[in-house]
Amino acid sequence: MTGPSKGRFVDAFKNIVMTQPIYDYLLRQAPPPSPAQARLIQATADLGDAAEMQIPHEQGVFLTMLAELIGARRIVEVGTFTGYSALCLALGLVPGGMVLTCDISDTWEPLARSAWQEAGVADRIDFRLGPAEETLRRLPEDPVLDLVFIDADKTGYLDYWELLVPRVRPGGVLLADNVLYYGEAAQEDAQGNAKAIRQFNDRVRADDRVKSVLLPIADGLTIAMRTAET
Repeated sequence: MTGPSKGRFVDAFKNIVMTQPIYDYLLRQAPPPSPAQARLIQATADLGDAAEMQIPHEQGVFLTMLAELIGARRIVEVGTFTGYSALCLALGLVPGGMVLTCDISDTWEPLARSAWQEAGVADRIDFRLGPAEETLRRLPEDPVLDLVFIDADKTGYLDYWELLVPRVRPGGVLLADNVLYYGEAAQEDAQGNAKAIRQFNDRVRADDRVKSVLLPIADGLTIAMRTAET
């Protein structure tokens, strides 16, 4: 891409509007979903409006790759939905690793379990039903988690963050989804979920226990690395 005159770097030139043709091209460059993933993607799409809670395929590929890169053995996910992200995370585990995924609803648990079974990862996923805060408080307090993925009710993000950061090992990774919240989190007068996400983003940026970056992946993805045990 040709840059501006005089070699001046302009950050805005590095971002593009994601049109359908560009997105289709992006998907063609990603590994195709497995049969189990493809069926779960379609089954989730058939749910209608609720399907927007599922991460896109390319983000799932990223989750699998990240888990592999860091040699993840212990993963916690907040927000299960139909189980697609848990499936992707489980595919990246080292042998003997486990994903603990929790959700306040078991409405879609049968759909999730069917997909996990078909993908051959059912024995690597532990589903916990109930309020996420209660589930997280029951976890061991030692910093042993390798990877965390938060993708649940937006007003709970701050609480989940504070419960999880001390439980992540130094060098471990925390991910938070929807941190742009349709772009509304960038507005100073953000309300509702967008306001909650904006407050969460401010907290993460100021947290000296991690190094973090907010990336424009899907609806915004925060990637944070645990740097200290304090």
